Amino acid sequence: YAVSCIKSSSSSLGLHLARRLVEVGINDVFTVPGDFNLVLLDHLLSEGSLKLVGCCNELNVGYAADGYARARGVGACVVTFTVGGLSVINAIAGAYSENLPVICIVGGPNSNDYGTNRILHHTIGLPDFSQELRCFQQVTCCQVMIEDLDTAHELIDKAISTAVRERKPVYVSVSCNLAGLPHPNFS
Repeated sequence: YAVSCIKSSSSSLGLHLARRLVEVGINDVFTVPGDFNLVLLDHLLSEGSLKLVGCCNELNVGYAADGYARARGVGACVVTFTVGGLSVINAIAGAYSENLPVICIVGGPNSNDYGTNRILHHTIGLPDFSQELRCFQQVTCCQVMIEDLDTAHELIDKAISTAVRERKPVYVSVSCNLAGLPHPNFS
């Protein structure tokens, strides 16, 4: 990835998440870009200490984050909603069984689409966007869905601290329309 055009002085949700990852020792995040996570990936790149490592598919992303957690203590990956999340879940289940803290970040649907009864692409044809989260409940120790900026700071910290403390994977869904937005809690 090229150097991001996002100014590092901004305090977006994505940059805040990146800084939290760096604080726990993560310098490499494994990813497959997808339409729901593109803005998030741009803002993660704006943290100079964080490198995005592109992989050929989501299962490899998960196994790379698993290996990183084995070597460095904690790992992270970023995929897109449902089509990516359901692909990475086997690796996350493996990390769960091996007690490895992997922060699985999913670029989720626009927060304005929740509750609209719309069917989106990358879904299994249901207007309920929580099906992916329900799958991850069995193989993660904490699941958070960031659907508004006011609770984002608290939810990110809850997920990351739980992963590190319990030595298990966590699921963090970030609504695609929020990743680039600033909030006073992110300074």
